[in-house]
Amino acid sequence: MTSIIMNQKVRVRFAPSPTGPLHIGGVRTALYNYLYTKQKGGDFILRIEDTDSARFVPGAEEYIQETFDWLGLTFDESPSKGGEYGPYRQSERKEIYKKYVNQLLDKGAAYIAFDTPEELDSKRSEISNFQYDASTRNLMRNSLTLSEEETDALISAGTQYVVRIKIEPGIDITVNDMIRGKVVINSSVLDDKVIYKSADELPTYHLANVVDDHLMKITHVIRGEEWLPSAPLHVWLYQSLEWEDTMPSFAHLPLLLKPDGKGKLSKRDGDRLGFPVFPLEWKDPQTSEISSGYREKGYLHEAIINFLAFLGWNPGTEQEIFSLEELVEAFSFERCSKSGAKFDIEKAKWYNHQYIARMPDEELAKLFVPLLTEKGISSTTEKISKVVSLVKDRATFVSDLWEQSSFFFLAPETYDEKTVRKRWKKETPEHMQQLIDLNMQMVDFSAHNQEKVVMEWIKTNELHTGNIMNAYRLAIVGEGKGPHMFDITELIGKEETNKRLLTAIKRIEIQENV
Repeated sequence: MTSIIMNQKVRVRFAPSPTGPLHIGGVRTALYNYLYTKQKGGDFILRIEDTDSARFVPGAEEYIQETFDWLGLTFDESPSKGGEYGPYRQSERKEIYKKYVNQLLDKGAAYIAFDTPEELDSKRSEISNFQYDASTRNLMRNSLTLSEEETDALISAGTQYVVRIKIEPGIDITVNDMIRGKVVINSSVLDDKVIYKSADELPTYHLANVVDDHLMKITHVIRGEEWLPSAPLHVWLYQSLEWEDTMPSFAHLPLLLKPDGKGKLSKRDGDRLGFPVFPLEWKDPQTSEISSGYREKGYLHEAIINFLAFLGWNPGTEQEIFSLEELVEAFSFERCSKSGAKFDIEKAKWYNHQYIARMPDEELAKLFVPLLTEKGISSTTEKISKVVSLVKDRATFVSDLWEQSSFFFLAPETYDEKTVRKRWKKETPEHMQQLIDLNMQMVDFSAHNQEKVVMEWIKTNELHTGNIMNAYRLAIVGEGKGPHMFDITELIGKEETNKRLLTAIKRIEIQENV
């Protein structure tokens, strides 16, 4: 049963483990948490679940925070920001958990187990499909089968132990899920999960998760579908700790599926198909292996947010481009899918193209400047802004802008041979010289006036428009590509235009004569 206190402020948490780089599916989960709580005027909390000390990876927590800084998803409470319900790292909350472990032990809802890994392996080989539960716990070495004196003596001797939750069989556990509806699981299929380990004096994920959600007043637990099997155990823990009245609402999001075949999206799929599965580039501290990230590949954070929002949710309209504010307003769990969402990198590229095409020219120019600087190009902000306005419709990434616009900054050094054979005729040099003369006479070298004068000259001399203009483009650009021809010549100016025409006449004639 779920019974959030009416009118309580919505509080959600994103709770990753610092065991490596953050998977893009985790980013999608965090995004849905953010959209829901901001729509409700609530709080968005980052909690680091680092109780698994054996799997801790240096730098992983910093990577997580940097990811959300890049995405522009701001936490209201976090390890770095602090808050009323901290600490926000589970490793710093040891004493808090111990209190509730003892509470469960005192009321008989949990017990101490001393079984060694070897003893557990032996039992697994002895009993097919063995699990530690009501049917097997009496065969094991624990405080249910040992006397209180024996148990105390083992603890006093420093024998390592775990605490297991005691699941009573034959009880229906109901999980009310905002996406999947009512999910009923019989307790007989659950095992007595370990909730605490004496070796590091830390709880496992299950207990720490429930205790923290309760103490941090979390109202909604929004997480991936892979955590759905844990939900009945968490409900059981809430009930065992007599916290039913504060049990959060659950929402288990659909899995992100690989683009081809079946199964969950993995790093191996990204490596195989050539796309990142991490938001930022990650360098493994042990192997130095570098895994690519969406930021470093040139994706805009706005595009990634929009792309991820549509992996498992749709607004019920034809609209596909949403600002973060629009997503907050439109989001609802009623329109979340129960089935997995197939990952489509081409759609991610489409979103990136859309955001580049819609970005204000001045803003896009600022992103383009570092690339120009690398190429040794120095230009005015005004010119760069005009250039990107002409070519951004052809770009998927900022890096594409150079390929689409290099001719605005550098004269061609070579000419596309196929275009030369097709467009550069015997009479072309003479026509290009006439164009030079025509340009020299123009006082107004705006694109509009150029087009008017040149088209009139073509018409008066009964020339073929296609032949003239394609040869003109070849001379200025070096190949048959680019935006409107007179927009190019206006931006590079009359002197540079005529210089390129003269160079083409000389060089292409030489190529023709070889």
